Amino acid sequence: MITTIQYQKTSYQIDLSKPMDISISLRATEDNVNAWYIPAPKIEPVKDGDWVGKVSEGASTNFNNIYFNPHGHGTHTECVGHITPEFHSINQTLKQFFFTAELITIDPEIKDDDFVITKEQIKKELFSKPEALIIRTTPNYPDKCNKQYSHTNWAYLLEEAALFIREQGIKHLLIDLPSVDKEKDDGKLLAHKAFWNYPQDTRLDATITEMVFVKDQIKDGPYILNLQIASFENDASPSKPVLYKIIQS
Repeated sequence: MITTIQYQKTSYQIDLSKPMDISISLRATEDNVNAWYIPAPKIEPVKDGDWVGKVSEGASTNFNNIYFNPHGHGTHTECVGHITPEFHSINQTLKQFFFTAELITIDPEIKDDDFVITKEQIKKELFSKPEALIIRTTPNYPDKCNKQYSHTNWAYLLEEAALFIREQGIKHLLIDLPSVDKEKDDGKLLAHKAFWNYPQDTRLDATITEMVFVKDQIKDGPYILNLQIASFENDASPSKPVLYKIIQS
């Protein structure tokens, strides 16, 4: 279904029948993607005495509780409330859901004992000033969907890279890693703070989405991004970012 959308005085043609979902699903298994040293998520029926909320055990409906952590168990979108002493809700922060976006692929460089994403790498690959930037890192194996990240010292954005992204006016940053920052950084959170410009002049309307997975078949370039969250009053929510190829603009 090809449709034309009018966005910020520009018309874009996209095919709504060909969405490219870049989220990772949440499953109640030990091989669900995991970070931050927490147990696997649980999805289990409510129990009340002898009653079990499961049709196969006699109930009229399936009636499950779900236990998970948005930051550690899959694709999630967070606001600056993730790092502030005062409360900020992603549900109150993200009020618009379609954005111009650009997908770039980065091969992190070795610096000391780390793999890092630099300002120069992003500057080389970024060809526009979109509202949203999606960073796919290499290698890009499907096991990103079930990787156990704890204690792996994953690749991360240098502070200079996050600052450059902010200076381009990019409001929404998406990446296929558990965090834009180093796993064990003594709480410095340099990339988070640089992107949100915290605490000097905090960008309350900016978001970071982590743990996406962008298949190799999706080519680098411009897209329209639909970024959907669940309506949690929390600093972060599970999210479903979906890309649409721009047919004509």
